[in-house]
Amino acid sequence: MSHTGIAGSVAVVTGAGSGIGRSVAAALARRGATVAAVDVDPAHAARTAADLARCGHRGRGYACDVTDPAEVDHLLGAVEQDLGPVDVVVNAAGVLRTGSALDCTDRDWQALFAVNATGVFTVSRAAARRMLPRRRGCIVTVASNAAGVPRADMAAYAASKAAAVAFTKSLGLELAPHGIRCNVVSPGSTDTPMLRGMRPEGYDEAAVVAGDPDRHRIGIPLGRVAQPEDIAEAVCFLVSPAARHITMHDLYVDGGASLR
Repeated sequence: MSHTGIAGSVAVVTGAGSGIGRSVAAALARRGATVAAVDVDPAHAARTAADLARCGHRGRGYACDVTDPAEVDHLLGAVEQDLGPVDVVVNAAGVLRTGSALDCTDRDWQALFAVNATGVFTVSRAAARRMLPRRRGCIVTVASNAAGVPRADMAAYAASKAAAVAFTKSLGLELAPHGIRCNVVSPGSTDTPMLRGMRPEGYDEAAVVAGDPDRHRIGIPLGRVAQPEDIAEAVCFLVSPAARHITMHDLYVDGGASLR
């Protein structure tokens, strides 16, 4: 797969302070994009931008709460003023709460939807409004294979990611006549702080790979947990000209765990 054509673009990556978002920011920068590294934590955003600069890449950190439409509109305006017209947006900001559906609190449900679904909506809408007159642009939402495969103790998280997937695909249908592509990357288990935080008793990669029949969860056929770079490579493909005829697609990057 060719990832040429990214050089010279301006890319906004939310959740760029850590995990998958951080890897996406680095992967796009290595290919010549100027990256707006966005995170709710100003220090994390600044750290990612500083790391890009140390590697000789162009980038700048921005603090933004993606659940706040006013902040998001200000963010997109600031990025275009500082760096130029936005060509690429990657919705990688996300939060996780686990537990049974019956024990899920109103607060956890609202937090999950605020970031994982509303955040995708606010950022994508603000970006699309700016891309539309230019008739170009790519939007990628990082969702989860849990959005398409039932997972015990992840009902609320899965629902929030499924909402993000449905929104992104429908947005892609509306924007396709204007030359703007919208796609989804759905990771499975990926070695990030979020995954490790699910197991406070200790992270056991072998157990993740093996699966858990008692919870109706198969293992990972490829025999490994994904690294954030695996997800970043898929994102880079989808925003590159190599994927110019792909839109409204949901690319599962989970080592076969969802049997898709």
